[in-house]
Amino acid sequence: MNTSSKLETMEEVQLSHEEIKRYGRHLIMPEVGLDGQKNLKAASVLLVGAGGLGSPLALYLAAAGVGTIGLVDYDVVEYSNLQRQVLHSTQDVGRPKLLSARERIHGMNPHVDVRAHETQLTSENALEILKDYDVIADGTDNFPTRYLVNDACVLLKKPNVYGSIFRFEGQASVFYAEEGPCYRCLYSEPPPPGLVPSCAEGGVLGILPGIIGTIQAAETIKLILGIGEPLIGKLLLLDVLKMQFRELKLRKNPECLICGEHPTIQKLIDYEAFCGITPQPENGTEQNKFEIATSALKEQLDRGADVFILDVREPHEYEIVNMGGYLIPLNDLPKRVHELDSSRDIVVHCHHGPRSARAVAFLQQMGFRKVKNLVGGIDQWAASIDPTLPRY
Repeated sequence: MNTSSKLETMEEVQLSHEEIKRYGRHLIMPEVGLDGQKNLKAASVLLVGAGGLGSPLALYLAAAGVGTIGLVDYDVVEYSNLQRQVLHSTQDVGRPKLLSARERIHGMNPHVDVRAHETQLTSENALEILKDYDVIADGTDNFPTRYLVNDACVLLKKPNVYGSIFRFEGQASVFYAEEGPCYRCLYSEPPPPGLVPSCAEGGVLGILPGIIGTIQAAETIKLILGIGEPLIGKLLLLDVLKMQFRELKLRKNPECLICGEHPTIQKLIDYEAFCGITPQPENGTEQNKFEIATSALKEQLDRGADVFILDVREPHEYEIVNMGGYLIPLNDLPKRVHELDSSRDIVVHCHHGPRSARAVAFLQQMGFRKVKNLVGGIDQWAASIDPTLPRY
Protein backbone atom coordinates (compact mmCIF):
# COMPACT_ATOMS: atom_id res chain seq x y z
CA MET A 1 0.00 0.00 0.00
CA ASN A 2 1.19 3.52 -0.77
CA THR A 3 -0.77 6.01 1.28
CA SER A 4 1.58 8.79 0.23
CA SER A 5 -0.24 9.12 -3.11
CA LYS A 6 -3.42 9.84 -1.17
CA LEU A 7 -1.77 12.15 1.32
CA GLU A 8 -0.02 14.22 -1.37
CA THR A 9 -3.40 15.28 -2.71
CA MET A 10 -4.32 16.82 0.66
CA GLU A 11 -3.80 20.43 1.62
CA GLU A 12 -0.09 21.20 1.80
CA VAL A 13 1.39 20.35 5.18
CA GLN A 14 4.11 22.57 6.56
CA LEU A 15 6.81 21.79 9.11
CA SER A 16 7.83 24.38 11.68
CA HIS A 17 11.47 25.21 12.37
CA GLU A 18 11.23 23.19 15.58
CA GLU A 19 9.82 20.20 13.68
CA ILE A 20 12.57 20.40 11.09
CA LYS A 21 15.12 20.29 13.90
CA ARG A 22 13.22 17.45 15.61
CA TYR A 23 13.01 15.27 12.49
CA GLY A 24 16.42 16.15 11.07
CA ARG A 25 17.64 12.54 10.98
CA HIS A 26 14.62 11.64 8.87
CA LEU A 27 14.94 14.61 6.56
CA ILE A 28 18.46 13.72 5.48
CA MET A 29 17.34 10.25 4.39
CA PRO A 30 16.28 10.31 0.71
CA GLU A 31 13.70 7.57 1.41
CA VAL A 32 11.94 9.97 3.79
CA GLY A 33 13.03 13.53 3.08
CA LEU A 34 10.82 16.58 3.48
CA ASP A 35 7.89 15.17 1.52
CA GLY A 36 7.95 11.94 3.46
CA GLN A 37 7.99 13.76 6.78
CA LYS A 38 5.04 15.85 5.64
CA ASN A 39 3.21 12.63 4.76
CA LEU A 40 3.91 11.32 8.25
CA LYS A 41 2.50 14.52 9.73
CA ALA A 42 -0.59 14.26 7.53
CA ALA A 43 -1.15 10.59 8.34
CA SER A 44 -3.54 9.16 10.91
CA VAL A 45 -3.08 5.81 12.64
CA LEU A 46 -5.51 4.08 14.99
CA LEU A 47 -4.06 1.87 17.71
CA VAL A 48 -6.52 -0.71 19.00
CA GLY A 49 -5.28 -1.14 22.55
CA ALA A 50 -3.00 1.01 24.72
CA GLY A 51 -1.26 -1.91 26.40
CA GLY A 52 1.84 -3.98 25.72
CA LEU A 53 1.86 -3.63 21.93
CA GLY A 54 0.19 -0.24 21.86
CA SER A 55 2.88 1.27 24.07
CA PRO A 56 5.88 0.98 21.71
CA LEU A 57 3.59 1.64 18.77
CA ALA A 58 2.38 4.91 20.23
CA LEU A 59 5.81 6.06 21.39
CA TYR A 60 7.67 5.37 18.16
CA LEU A 61 4.91 6.64 15.87
CA ALA A 62 4.76 9.83 17.93
CA ALA A 63 8.55 10.18 17.87
CA ALA A 64 8.54 9.65 14.10
CA GLY A 65 6.07 12.50 13.64
CA VAL A 66 2.83 10.73 12.72
CA GLY A 67 0.41 13.63 12.98
CA THR A 68 -2.70 11.92 14.33
CA ILE A 69 -2.70 8.92 16.65
CA GLY A 70 -6.01 7.44 17.74
CA LEU A 71 -6.26 5.12 20.74
CA VAL A 72 -9.09 2.71 21.51
CA ASP A 73 -9.04 1.46 25.10
CA TYR A 74 -11.36 1.46 28.09
CA ASP A 75 -9.16 -0.11 30.76
CA VAL A 76 -7.34 1.36 33.75
CA VAL A 77 -3.66 0.98 34.61
CA GLU A 78 -2.85 -1.88 36.97
CA TYR A 79 0.43 -2.80 38.65
CA SER A 80 0.62 -5.97 36.54
CA ASN A 81 0.70 -3.78 33.39
CA LEU A 82 3.91 -1.99 34.33
CA GLN A 83 6.18 -4.95 33.53
CA ARG A 84 5.63 -4.31 29.80
CA GLN A 85 3.26 -1.38 29.12
CA VAL A 86 5.79 1.44 28.99
CA LEU A 87 3.23 4.11 28.16
CA HIS A 88 2.22 4.07 31.82
CA SER A 89 4.05 4.68 35.10
CA THR A 90 3.59 3.72 38.74
CA GLN A 91 1.83 7.03 39.39
CA ASP A 92 -0.77 6.11 36.77
CA VAL A 93 -2.05 2.99 38.55
CA GLY A 94 -5.82 3.27 38.83
CA ARG A 95 -6.10 5.92 36.10
CA PRO A 96 -7.65 5.31 32.67
CA LYS A 97 -4.96 4.18 30.25
CA LEU A 98 -6.00 6.78 27.72
CA LEU A 99 -5.18 9.61 30.13
CA SER A 100 -1.66 8.40 30.88
CA ALA A 101 -1.15 7.49 27.22
CA ARG A 102 -2.11 10.97 26.05
CA GLU A 103 0.24 12.60 28.57
CA ARG A 104 3.11 10.28 27.64
CA ILE A 105 2.64 10.83 23.89
CA HIS A 106 2.45 14.60 24.26
CA GLY A 107 5.53 14.47 26.45
CA MET A 108 7.28 12.65 23.61
CA ASN A 109 5.97 14.94 20.87
CA PRO A 110 3.59 17.86 21.50
CA HIS A 111 2.90 18.16 17.77
CA VAL A 112 0.87 14.93 17.72
CA ASP A 113 -2.92 15.08 17.79
CA VAL A 114 -4.02 12.30 20.15
CA ARG A 115 -7.61 11.16 19.71
CA ALA A 116 -8.95 9.06 22.56
CA HIS A 117 -11.77 6.58 22.04
CA GLU A 118 -12.52 5.43 25.58
CA THR A 119 -14.80 2.57 24.64
CA GLN A 120 -14.81 -1.11 23.84
CA LEU A 121 -14.54 -1.72 20.11
CA THR A 122 -17.73 -3.46 19.00
CA SER A 123 -19.58 -4.40 15.84
CA GLU A 124 -21.78 -1.35 16.41
CA ASN A 125 -19.00 1.27 16.57
CA ALA A 126 -15.99 -0.22 14.77
CA LEU A 127 -16.70 1.07 11.27
CA GLU A 128 -17.44 4.57 12.55
CA ILE A 129 -14.23 4.70 14.60
CA LEU A 130 -11.93 3.14 11.99
CA LYS A 131 -13.16 4.99 8.92
CA ASP A 132 -11.23 8.23 9.48
CA TYR A 133 -7.80 6.62 9.90
CA ASP A 134 -5.29 5.69 7.20
CA VAL A 135 -3.75 2.68 8.95
CA ILE A 136 -5.09 0.44 11.72
CA ALA A 137 -2.63 -1.22 14.14
CA ASP A 138 -4.05 -4.18 16.05
CA GLY A 139 -2.60 -4.55 19.54
CA THR A 140 -5.42 -6.62 21.03
CA ASP A 141 -5.10 -9.81 23.06
CA ASN A 142 -8.35 -11.64 22.31
CA PHE A 143 -9.76 -13.42 19.29
CA PRO A 144 -13.16 -11.69 19.01
CA THR A 145 -11.52 -8.27 18.68
CA ARG A 146 -8.89 -9.55 16.24
CA TYR A 147 -11.60 -10.87 13.91
CA LEU A 148 -13.58 -7.66 14.39
CA VAL A 149 -10.60 -5.46 13.49
CA ASN A 150 -9.79 -7.63 10.49
CA ASP A 151 -13.31 -7.61 9.10
CA ALA A 152 -13.73 -3.88 9.63
CA CYS A 153 -10.44 -3.23 7.83
CA VAL A 154 -11.47 -5.42 4.90
CA LEU A 155 -14.85 -3.70 4.58
CA LEU A 156 -13.20 -0.27 4.79
CA LYS A 157 -10.29 -1.29 2.52
CA LYS A 158 -7.68 -0.35 5.12
CA PRO A 159 -4.41 -2.08 6.07
CA ASN A 160 -4.32 -3.93 9.39
CA VAL A 161 -0.86 -3.98 10.99
CA TYR A 162 -1.08 -7.05 13.17
CA GLY A 163 0.90 -8.20 16.19
CA SER A 164 0.39 -10.84 18.86
CA ILE A 165 2.45 -12.07 21.81
CA PHE A 166 2.46 -14.97 24.26
CA ARG A 167 5.13 -16.04 26.74
CA PHE A 168 8.36 -15.97 24.65
CA GLU A 169 6.87 -15.90 21.14
CA GLY A 170 5.46 -13.18 18.94
CA GLN A 171 3.95 -12.70 15.49
CA ALA A 172 3.66 -9.74 13.13
CA SER A 173 2.11 -9.22 9.72
CA VAL A 174 0.24 -6.73 7.57
CA PHE A 175 -3.20 -7.97 6.58
CA TYR A 176 -4.41 -5.90 3.65
CA ALA A 177 -7.07 -7.53 1.50
CA GLU A 178 -6.56 -5.03 -1.32
CA GLU A 179 -3.07 -6.39 -1.94
CA GLY A 180 -2.86 -9.75 -0.14
CA PRO A 181 -4.43 -12.04 2.45
CA CYS A 182 -6.42 -10.97 5.48
CA TYR A 183 -6.40 -12.43 9.00
CA ARG A 184 -9.21 -14.83 8.08
CA CYS A 185 -7.13 -16.20 5.21
CA LEU A 186 -4.63 -17.36 7.84
CA TYR A 187 -7.08 -18.29 10.61
CA SER A 188 -10.45 -19.06 9.03
CA GLU A 189 -11.83 -20.29 12.37
CA PRO A 190 -10.96 -19.28 15.94
CA PRO A 191 -9.64 -21.90 18.35
CA PRO A 192 -12.12 -23.46 20.78
CA PRO A 193 -12.83 -21.21 23.78
CA GLY A 194 -10.24 -21.66 26.50
CA LEU A 195 -7.83 -23.71 24.37
CA VAL A 196 -5.34 -20.86 23.95
CA PRO A 197 -4.52 -19.23 27.30
CA SER A 198 -4.26 -15.47 27.51
CA CYS A 199 -1.16 -13.59 28.64
CA ALA A 200 -2.89 -13.16 32.01
CA GLU A 201 -2.97 -16.95 32.35
CA GLY A 202 0.24 -17.98 30.58
CA GLY A 203 2.40 -14.90 31.09
CA VAL A 204 4.55 -12.91 28.68
CA LEU A 205 8.18 -11.80 28.78
CA GLY A 206 7.99 -8.05 29.33
CA ILE A 207 10.40 -7.14 26.52
CA LEU A 208 8.51 -9.18 23.89
CA PRO A 209 5.73 -6.64 23.18
CA GLY A 210 8.45 -4.02 22.89
CA ILE A 211 10.03 -5.96 20.04
CA ILE A 212 6.80 -6.88 18.24
CA GLY A 213 5.22 -3.46 18.80
CA THR A 214 8.29 -1.77 17.36
CA ILE A 215 8.07 -4.02 14.30
CA GLN A 216 4.44 -2.96 13.93
CA ALA A 217 5.53 0.68 14.15
CA ALA A 218 8.13 0.12 11.42
CA GLU A 219 5.54 -1.54 9.17
CA THR A 220 3.13 1.33 9.76
CA ILE A 221 5.71 3.94 8.80
CA LYS A 222 6.66 1.96 5.68
CA LEU A 223 3.01 1.91 4.63
CA ILE A 224 2.64 5.64 5.13
CA LEU A 225 5.83 6.43 3.23
CA GLY A 226 5.25 3.79 0.55
CA ILE A 227 8.77 2.41 0.94
CA GLY A 228 10.34 -1.00 1.38
CA GLU A 229 8.55 -4.32 1.41
CA PRO A 230 5.74 -4.45 3.99
CA LEU A 231 4.79 -7.76 5.59
CA ILE A 232 1.85 -8.18 3.23
CA GLY A 233 1.51 -11.89 2.48
CA LYS A 234 4.10 -12.72 5.13
CA LEU A 235 3.91 -13.79 8.77
CA LEU A 236 6.97 -12.97 10.86
CA LEU A 237 7.53 -15.31 13.82
CA LEU A 238 9.85 -14.57 16.72
CA ASP A 239 11.16 -16.90 19.43
CA VAL A 240 13.09 -14.73 21.89
CA LEU A 241 14.52 -17.72 23.79
CA LYS A 242 16.44 -18.66 20.65
CA MET A 243 16.37 -15.06 19.34
CA GLN A 244 15.25 -16.58 16.08
CA PHE A 245 13.09 -15.00 13.40
CA ARG A 246 11.22 -17.05 10.82
CA GLU A 247 9.09 -15.83 7.94
CA LEU A 248 6.16 -17.73 6.50
CA LYS A 249 4.62 -16.96 3.13
CA LEU A 250 0.86 -16.40 3.24
CA ARG A 251 -1.54 -16.76 0.36
CA LYS A 252 -4.90 -15.16 -0.16
CA ASN A 253 -7.63 -17.74 0.36
CA PRO A 254 -10.03 -17.64 -2.61
CA GLU A 255 -12.69 -19.13 -0.34
CA CYS A 256 -12.20 -16.58 2.45
CA LEU A 257 -15.59 -15.56 3.78
CA ILE A 258 -14.82 -11.84 3.68
CA CYS A 259 -12.07 -11.20 1.10
CA GLY A 260 -12.38 -14.27 -1.14
CA GLU A 261 -13.85 -14.57 -4.61
CA HIS A 262 -17.39 -14.99 -3.29
CA PRO A 263 -17.52 -13.28 0.12
CA THR A 264 -20.51 -14.00 2.32
CA ILE A 265 -19.68 -11.57 5.14
CA GLN A 266 -20.99 -8.21 4.04
CA LYS A 267 -21.23 -6.57 7.46
CA LEU A 268 -19.79 -6.93 10.94
CA ILE A 269 -21.14 -9.90 12.92
CA ASP A 270 -21.38 -11.02 16.55
CA TYR A 271 -17.73 -11.87 17.20
CA GLU A 272 -18.25 -13.15 20.74
CA ALA A 273 -20.67 -15.73 19.38
CA PHE A 274 -18.38 -16.47 16.41
CA CYS A 275 -15.57 -17.29 18.84
CA GLY A 276 -17.88 -19.41 20.99
CA ILE A 277 -17.90 -17.00 23.92
CA THR A 278 -21.25 -16.74 25.67
CA PRO A 279 -22.24 -13.90 27.99
CA GLN A 280 -21.77 -14.58 31.68
CA PRO A 281 -25.17 -15.35 33.26
CA GLU A 282 -26.45 -13.65 36.37
CA ASN A 283 -25.75 -15.36 39.68
CA GLY A 284 -28.39 -17.86 40.61
CA THR A 285 -29.47 -18.84 37.13
CA GLU A 286 -29.60 -22.44 35.97
CA GLN A 287 -26.68 -21.85 33.60
CA ASN A 288 -24.59 -20.66 36.51
CA LYS A 289 -25.10 -23.61 38.85
CA PHE A 290 -21.52 -24.82 38.39
CA GLU A 291 -20.04 -21.46 39.39
CA ILE A 292 -19.64 -19.81 42.78
CA ALA A 293 -18.81 -16.19 43.61
CA THR A 294 -16.01 -15.37 46.03
CA SER A 295 -18.53 -13.86 48.47
CA ALA A 296 -20.61 -17.04 48.47
CA LEU A 297 -17.54 -19.21 49.10
CA LYS A 298 -16.52 -16.90 51.95
CA GLU A 299 -19.95 -17.34 53.56
CA GLN A 300 -19.71 -21.13 53.31
CA LEU A 301 -16.23 -21.20 54.84
CA ASP A 302 -17.25 -18.82 57.62
CA ARG A 303 -20.08 -21.10 58.70
CA GLY A 304 -17.78 -24.11 58.70
CA ALA A 305 -19.04 -25.84 55.57
CA ASP A 306 -17.00 -28.86 54.45
CA VAL A 307 -15.67 -27.45 51.16
CA PHE A 308 -12.69 -28.98 49.37
CA ILE A 309 -10.62 -26.27 47.60
CA LEU A 310 -8.90 -27.54 44.46
CA ASP A 311 -6.16 -25.36 42.93
CA VAL A 312 -5.41 -26.20 39.28
CA ARG A 313 -2.61 -23.66 38.74
CA GLU A 314 1.05 -24.54 38.29
CA PRO A 315 3.40 -25.14 41.26
CA HIS A 316 5.33 -21.91 40.65
CA GLU A 317 2.04 -19.98 40.84
CA TYR A 318 1.12 -21.75 44.05
CA GLU A 319 4.39 -20.53 45.55
CA ILE A 320 3.49 -16.92 44.72
CA VAL A 321 0.14 -17.06 46.53
CA ASN A 322 -2.33 -19.72 47.56
CA MET A 323 -5.53 -20.24 49.55
CA GLY A 324 -4.26 -23.44 51.12
CA GLY A 325 -6.07 -25.53 48.55
CA TYR A 326 -5.09 -28.94 47.22
CA LEU A 327 -2.81 -28.46 44.20
CA ILE A 328 -3.35 -30.51 41.05
CA PRO A 329 -2.21 -28.63 37.91
CA LEU A 330 -4.81 -28.72 35.15
CA ASN A 331 -2.66 -30.83 32.82
CA ASP A 332 -2.16 -33.41 35.59
CA LEU A 333 -5.84 -33.64 36.50
CA PRO A 334 -6.78 -36.58 34.20
CA LYS A 335 -4.15 -38.86 35.75
CA ARG A 336 -4.75 -37.66 39.33
CA VAL A 337 -8.53 -37.47 39.36
CA HIS A 338 -8.59 -40.54 41.63
CA GLU A 339 -7.23 -38.30 44.41
CA LEU A 340 -10.56 -36.47 44.57
CA ASP A 341 -13.72 -37.53 46.43
CA SER A 342 -16.76 -37.00 44.20
CA SER A 343 -19.09 -37.08 47.23
CA ARG A 344 -17.63 -33.86 48.65
CA ASP A 345 -18.41 -30.26 47.69
CA ILE A 346 -15.46 -29.14 45.55
CA VAL A 347 -14.61 -25.57 44.57
CA VAL A 348 -12.00 -25.30 41.84
CA HIS A 349 -9.93 -22.18 41.23
CA CYS A 350 -7.02 -20.96 39.12
CA HIS A 351 -5.65 -17.46 38.62
CA HIS A 352 -8.63 -15.79 36.93
CA GLY A 353 -11.06 -18.60 36.13
CA PRO A 354 -10.55 -20.05 32.61
CA ARG A 355 -8.41 -23.03 33.62
CA SER A 356 -10.64 -23.92 36.54
CA ALA A 357 -13.67 -23.71 34.23
CA ARG A 358 -12.03 -26.35 32.01
CA ALA A 359 -11.27 -28.43 35.10
CA VAL A 360 -14.91 -28.26 36.21
CA ALA A 361 -16.07 -29.33 32.74
CA PHE A 362 -13.69 -32.30 32.85
CA LEU A 363 -14.80 -33.32 36.33
CA GLN A 364 -18.43 -33.14 35.24
CA GLN A 365 -17.63 -35.57 32.44
CA MET A 366 -16.06 -37.84 35.03
CA GLY A 367 -19.29 -37.91 37.03
CA PHE A 368 -18.64 -35.18 39.61
CA ARG A 369 -21.86 -33.33 40.41
CA LYS A 370 -20.87 -31.25 43.46
CA VAL A 371 -18.15 -29.23 41.80
CA LYS A 372 -18.09 -25.47 41.12
CA ASN A 373 -15.74 -22.97 39.52
CA LEU A 374 -14.64 -19.98 41.62
CA VAL A 375 -15.51 -16.95 39.48
CA GLY A 376 -12.48 -14.68 39.07
CA GLY A 377 -10.14 -17.19 40.67
CA ILE A 378 -7.66 -16.43 43.40
CA ASP A 379 -7.09 -12.97 41.94
CA GLN A 380 -10.71 -12.03 42.65
CA TRP A 381 -10.46 -13.64 46.09
CA ALA A 382 -7.46 -11.44 46.91
CA ALA A 383 -9.16 -8.36 45.49
CA SER A 384 -12.52 -8.71 47.25
CA ILE A 385 -12.07 -11.09 50.20
CA ASP A 386 -8.49 -11.22 51.47
CA PRO A 387 -6.44 -8.13 50.51
CA THR A 388 -3.45 -9.47 52.50
CA LEU A 389 -2.80 -11.91 49.65
CA PRO A 390 -0.45 -10.71 46.88
CA ARG A 391 -1.84 -10.37 43.35
CA TYR A 392 0.16 -11.19 40.24
